[in-house]
Amino acid sequence: MPTFESHNMGNYKMIKKLTAAVATASMVSFTGVAHAEAFDTAIGEIDASMTATLATDYIWRGQSQTNGAGAVQGSLDLAHESGIYIGAWASNVAAEDFGGASVEIDYYAGYAGSISDDIGYDLAWATYTFPQGIDNVDEVLGSIDLYGFTLGAKYAYDPQSALYTYVGYGFDLPYDIGLGLHYGMTDAKDPIGGIDDGHYSDWAVTLGKTILGLDVALMYSDTDLDEDCTAIYVDSDSCDANVTLAVAKSF
Repeated sequence: MPTFESHNMGNYKMIKKLTAAVATASMVSFTGVAHAEAFDTAIGEIDASMTATLATDYIWRGQSQTNGAGAVQGSLDLAHESGIYIGAWASNVAAEDFGGASVEIDYYAGYAGSISDDIGYDLAWATYTFPQGIDNVDEVLGSIDLYGFTLGAKYAYDPQSALYTYVGYGFDLPYDIGLGLHYGMTDAKDPIGGIDDGHYSDWAVTLGKTILGLDVALMYSDTDLDEDCTAIYVDSDSCDANVTLAVAKSF
């Protein structure tokens, strides 16, 4: 999930990283992963990082992917000094909602960089896999960071077409606390279940702080899917408002 930019946005960078792992299947943003380990190679410097996360839920676009149960998540990322990166991310999911798959494993590759200290960009491709479950989902992603705002779009093209657009804003509060705000809209070109046009919105507010070397985040999220949730999930509570606590450690 990294862009390896030189500028420092403080605690909000940690919030974006942790929210990505907890809330959005690792794809909200690739910005802000700290350099855990750097080493020189024949093709230039490569940064490697790993993150382990424990969360009270796995929320994706405002929807629980674990039917309200806890989640164990992890990621591995490699990034070249040029801005090219590859990575993988995994989490448990509710098997009854994913064709019997109990694990989601995502693979992604992209290019990220910065134009100035306040403007950055990220272009990526990702595939979301569900071993022994539903079909893989392939997606292209793009985002730009502008003075604390993030504007982004994700287009899933296989096996169904869906466009997700979102805006986020983050800043630092006193006592080294980060605040992140998020609003997104899904427009599925192929209808999802019984939802008319597959169109809905989600939103989230996240507070985060680094405590004793651990990244801790508390997120409130919700959607306007309450009446249509059973068209997607076995558990009708999967689209209710959620308060999610997550703790992550990067290596």
